[in-house]
Amino acid sequence: MGTDVLLTGLRFGEGPRWRDGLLWFSDFYRHGVYTVDESGVENLVVEVPGQPSGLGWLPDGSLLIVSMTDRTLLRWDGSTLSDYADLSSIATFHTNDMIVDSQGRAYVGNFGFDLHQAMLEREVPEILADNSAGNTSLIRVDPDGSVHEAIDDVRFPNGMVFLDGGRTLVVAETLRLQLTAFDVAEDGSLSNRRVWASTAAQGVAPDGICTDGQTVWAAAALAPMVVGYREGGEVAGTVETQQIAYACALGGADGRTMFIMTAPSSHPAEVAEVEAGTIEVAHPA
Repeated sequence: MGTDVLLTGLRFGEGPRWRDGLLWFSDFYRHGVYTVDESGVENLVVEVPGQPSGLGWLPDGSLLIVSMTDRTLLRWDGSTLSDYADLSSIATFHTNDMIVDSQGRAYVGNFGFDLHQAMLEREVPEILADNSAGNTSLIRVDPDGSVHEAIDDVRFPNGMVFLDGGRTLVVAETLRLQLTAFDVAEDGSLSNRRVWASTAAQGVAPDGICTDGQTVWAAAALAPMVVGYREGGEVAGTVETQQIAYACALGGADGRTMFIMTAPSSHPAEVAEVEAGTIEVAHPA
């Protein structure tokens, strides 16, 4: 299955979320959060100097934004951008993707180390084989703004989805080449760590992920594709993209359109000053 291009001119798109008839997304190197409609009309929502990534909404409708380089969670109420939580006590390098539950709890991933510098010094297979690379903790921010370690020993925790009505959290461990599941308690604490699906056989370093409730779709990060997995690792489908796929979201008027953030590379030296990123769309069965 192939894709069509909805929008060009991005530098590096991340954190896509469908809400209120629009796709919301971050662009790292244009330093802003944007929306785009299904006809391809883009609008800037808010500028984020510290490099925006994960997005999610609080119950009051205000938008939470991960600010990567200063390891901060920001709140946008539609007119004012303010500090919401300082994540630097747990995040050991840039913060990245995020999911926010119906109670307003935010789960935030982080690099764990300087991946881009490591990519200049070592080949990707060597980084993947180093079990200490990217090993860090997933962060939970409660509705009162307090910051907690949600779980430790995760390798580059990245995209996340809820399953089973929010009772299961699936986390993309990018450098562990797997989707890892946890039970979510009433207070937001995580337990019962388990492998939901290994992505190694397909060469997928899962970055952003999305779900229709049964299949978890993972942007490959090392290849131009998004691969759908069922629990246990069965491959449910593949979407071939025109550039390397880094994040995905399901939405659109039909609720089944897949929006995919693509770019020629993830390394800032190659994409930070070049508007080569795109949003591609597909309609997986």
